[in-house]
Amino acid sequence: MGQPPLSQRIQRLERELGIRLFERSSRQVTITHGGALLLAEAREILSRSETLLATARRIRDGESGLLRAALPPDISGETIAALLADFGERQAGTELELHELTTAQQLERFGAGRLDVGLVHHPCDVSGLEIGPLLRRELGVLLRHDHPAARLTDVPLAALAGHDLVLFPRGDAPALHDELLTTCARNGYTPPTVRHGRSPSFIRGLILSSQAVSFSPWDTQPAPPHPQIIWRHLADAPLAWRHSVAWRQGQRDAAVDAFAEAVARALGGTGTVGPDQPLPPLHLRPTAEYWL
Repeated sequence: MGQPPLSQRIQRLERELGIRLFERSSRQVTITHGGALLLAEAREILSRSETLLATARRIRDGESGLLRAALPPDISGETIAALLADFGERQAGTELELHELTTAQQLERFGAGRLDVGLVHHPCDVSGLEIGPLLRRELGVLLRHDHPAARLTDVPLAALAGHDLVLFPRGDAPALHDELLTTCARNGYTPPTVRHGRSPSFIRGLILSSQAVSFSPWDTQPAPPHPQIIWRHLADAPLAWRHSVAWRQGQRDAAVDAFAEAVARALGGTGTVGPDQPLPPLHLRPTAEYWL
């Protein structure tokens, strides 16, 4: 928009509101005190108008009653149940088609237009997507009860030296996989071998049979816990899952907002990085020597 039409629209808005929004001089334009007081509410109105337009597009395309959503495999059953209950209360007229998908699978479906909203791990490539606040879940270590580090309340990563690591397959989230291994190496732990697994029972089997270790948030631990496997905090909390709810650009609507809010409450997390702030950068490194 050119300067004259913009100025005319601002002046028209000022007449409708009955207050001056900007102080103008030949050299600069500054917001008035009244304008500053209205700024937050104006942004909220703009956000709600964008949500209304996205909802209208879904109605036009015949998708108003369905939200295609995804969660990564590391989300616990209790968290999923809480999320579904919360979403159902807020969006009773919307059918939630929920899938278990890795970050890589979600990004592929976003690109193909087959997913409306999902919870992704960072770092990852979010081009073409909009994201909500970053949610952080601290990782601890799972190890056998007779592991020397089991006697510690907080386990340094260096205390795991000499033990294999069980980690999710690299293809699920390549940048996150590499970042975890890099952080481990910087803190004195380079596993002799990285074994790959997703299923909790498979991971427990590797821990029990080979003295391997694995990283996991506390909220994914079974109740009651396995008698021979314990979970310990990592000293100085060097590792964490970092999630964001993501959706396709321009497709945010009331159902997407309800899903994002339900995820945040179910995870018990708090936003630590706003959607307009930079995300952790992608760092890919060759790790073929670790693969099994």
